[in-house]
Amino acid sequence: MSSPGTTSEGAWTVRRVLEWTTGYLREHGSETPRLEAEVLLAFARNCPRIRLYTDYDEVLDESVRSRMRELVRRRAAQEPVAYLVGHREFFSLDFEVTPDVLIPRPDTETMIVAALEKAREITTPQIADLGTGSGCIAIAMATQHRGSEVTAVDISEPALAVACRNAERHNVTDRVRFVQGDMFAALDEGSRFEFILSNPPYIPKGEIPTLPREVVEYEPGTALDGGDDGLDFVRQIVSNAAGFLSPHGHVMVEISPEQAPSASDLFRKHGAYDNVEVINDLTGAARVVCARLA
Repeated sequence: MSSPGTTSEGAWTVRRVLEWTTGYLREHGSETPRLEAEVLLAFARNCPRIRLYTDYDEVLDESVRSRMRELVRRRAAQEPVAYLVGHREFFSLDFEVTPDVLIPRPDTETMIVAALEKAREITTPQIADLGTGSGCIAIAMATQHRGSEVTAVDISEPALAVACRNAERHNVTDRVRFVQGDMFAALDEGSRFEFILSNPPYIPKGEIPTLPREVVEYEPGTALDGGDDGLDFVRQIVSNAAGFLSPHGHVMVEISPEQAPSASDLFRKHGAYDNVEVINDLTGAARVVCARLA
């Protein structure tokens, strides 16, 4: 983005920067170049996205153009937009994200909707969120069910720091407790939960190099690697959840669509669970396996 020209047609207005950036990002593989251009420019200007349209013909000063150039350069190198701007929306809530946490994705909202439906008649559901990352599952449940009490576990101290800040942002620190540790080992002995929720690492180790560059190079590998078949953490959940569930409590695990039959079989063959079901996301793809303590 060179200096503005001497005519209005040559000046770097909001409109022109958006148009140029959209084309540039499209050439560099973006699937949503216009949206990304708007998010990055709003961040560079420190304004809401809607302001881009009310200020469409405003000429950008050099400081804004300089910030925008750097953001576009990094995005063209496949750095995720969420890390560039430091936040991501999930379940209509704004979450801080850093490279220490997996970026929340709309697919995971499927679990929130299903859990809230099952928790509707429970006054004070006890909920465990294993591998909380940014805290998006734990915090979404706490904000949507005002009686819920959530224990959120992660092995990563930096991830828990992000999650704690997100809990403060959404005023749920009184009902969400963060614990550092490895899955069930972090839970208090004898504790019982109506819901155990998890979006565990479930990418097969051999498939990780084939993922988009923005995932492989920037998102935390420990949040992706699910072992040889992607089901290592699902097996751990199947083996241990029954000992922490209240009578008729539910365990819900996010998986990739092709893993649904295998993950369902793990729950069915274990013997402690019934009502095993697969819940589809908004695209119709299998996304969550849910089982009830028999």
